[in-house]
Amino acid sequence: MAKILIVEDNEMNRDLITRRLSKRNYLVVEAIDGDHGLKMAAQESPDLIVVDLGLPGMDGCELTRRLKAEPATKHIPVLALTAYARSEDRERALAAGCDDFETKPIQLEALLTKIKALLARCQTGSAPTDGRQGEGI
Repeated sequence: MAKILIVEDNEMNRDLITRRLSKRNYLVVEAIDGDHGLKMAAQESPDLIVVDLGLPGMDGCELTRRLKAEPATKHIPVLALTAYARSEDRERALAAGCDDFETKPIQLEALLTKIKALLARCQTGSAPTDGRQGEGI
C-alpha cells in the first residue's frame, strides 16, 4: 500500500483528498503547512507528496526545494496542487522540483491519474517525464 503525504492548509480540501485516496487503498498522512510537511516527510517516508503551492509561511515551492535538497527525501515524487493555473505557475513549480502539477478545483480522476503515474514511475525507477524535459505525464 502506497503512503501519500498531503500538505494542504485548507481543511476541506485535505479531508476530500484524504477520504478519496483512502477509499482507493492508499495510506494517507497529513500536514497543514510547509514546516509540518517537511517534518512529516522525514518521519513518515511517504511514497509520494501532494503539496499545495499556496501554503501560509513556507509555500509549496520552498517546501519542495527543501525536500529535494535533503538526501532522505529527494527521491520522493512531489505533485503540486494549486489554484494557480497559469503556465508561469506550472513552470515555477517544476523549477522548484515538483514532478507534476495539477490545478484546483480538484478533479479527482485527473489527480488519481497523475498520482498513479508518479508512483509507477518511482517503482520502475524511470526518469522524469514532466514539462522539464518537454513531455507531459
